Amino acid sequence: MENKQFEKISKALSDANRIAILQKFKKKKKDCVYCSDINETLDLTQPSVSHHLKQLVDADLLISEKEGRNIKYFLNDEVLDAYIQALNLLKA
Repeated sequence: MENKQFEKISKALSDANRIAILQKFKKKKKDCVYCSDINETLDLTQPSVSHHLKQLVDADLLISEKEGRNIKYFLNDEVLDAYIQALNLLKA
């Protein structure tokens, strides 16, 4: 993983709300999560949730897919695994 991507992911994960969004995927145990699902659990306005989702998409941690008027989000396991591996290399 390139340092630039590592930095971008680290910055995206530096916010507690973004961590909560990623944890939503684990709790749902589904492949995708809709923006409305996240709005229901976080005590944030819809524009704030959209901002946090955009940060996670920009860091390649989430993949967005438009479905009609809704957007569904998928966890990018490949990038997350590469980030975890890069973190493990730091301690080696």
